[in-house]
Amino acid sequence: MHFSRIFIDRPVMTTLIVFAILVFGIFGYRALPVAALPSVDYPTIQVSASLPGADPATMASSVATTLEREFSTIAGVKQMSSSNSQGSTTITVQFDLSRKIDAAAQDIQAAISRAGGRLPPNMPRPPAYQKVNPAEQPIFYVALTSDIAPFYTIDEYAETLISQRLSMLSGVSQVQVYGAQKYAVRVQLDPDKLAERGVGIDDVQKAIQQANTNLPTGKIEGSSQAFAIMSTGQLMDAGAYRPMIVAYRNGVPIRLEQLGNVIDDVENNKSGSWYDGVRGIILAIQKQPGTNTVEVAERVRALLP
Repeated sequence: MHFSRIFIDRPVMTTLIVFAILVFGIFGYRALPVAALPSVDYPTIQVSASLPGADPATMASSVATTLEREFSTIAGVKQMSSSNSQGSTTITVQFDLSRKIDAAAQDIQAAISRAGGRLPPNMPRPPAYQKVNPAEQPIFYVALTSDIAPFYTIDEYAETLISQRLSMLSGVSQVQVYGAQKYAVRVQLDPDKLAERGVGIDDVQKAIQQANTNLPTGKIEGSSQAFAIMSTGQLMDAGAYRPMIVAYRNGVPIRLEQLGNVIDDVENNKSGSWYDGVRGIILAIQKQPGTNTVEVAERVRALLP
């Protein structure tokens, strides 16, 4: 008797089996993990180097080209690309899937050592490398913009509140902040005013350092307790810096505001992030390995207002 005869003679049983397979298939399909990239240990290594003050063309010719020549001699290199910007170079080297990532990293380190003698001698540190997995790229971006609040206020809100709360979500591995604009006081000295009052830049630097002290200055001891006394000389904004005395000339105090402009600004006003043409702070959210991309994204979206 043919195997199919069993199902032909029993149509009710056959219908129930087909229905059960269909139901289990639907539930199994919904439980399948969804990810744009599978969890594969891609043999990809990223090398970064810095040379303060160098333009992109200099970084490409003096740093990137020298390193790329050494990397091209490594066996198993499948693809190599570089990106050069003001004072920095990033080289991404991708190997064949047959290469072990640890062995490839050792070859990269050896190539960097060989190229060290031909790199610019004024580099602050040797090139550094790190293993990169494309599957660990951010899955969700959050843009923070404001027409009222300054960038350093948005940055503090993003780093101290939003990013920490997002990091606590199940399935979230890391939250990176792009375009960070940390608060800083910027002193723009006028060379003519410095020369007119006979004040050097080192005098200004020394005065600023001495004005920002947060050290113990003594203690008060009682019969059963002792209290430490701390100085409160930390200056918090540009308004506190402006009347600061830098030096005395002929018995007359020279204040910082007399030597230039003192403004509230950010640490690095030469970089930033934009979303849809609007400058702001970008949060990049990475998921943990093996987690469902869609579920993590839904948790992030549910947390946002």
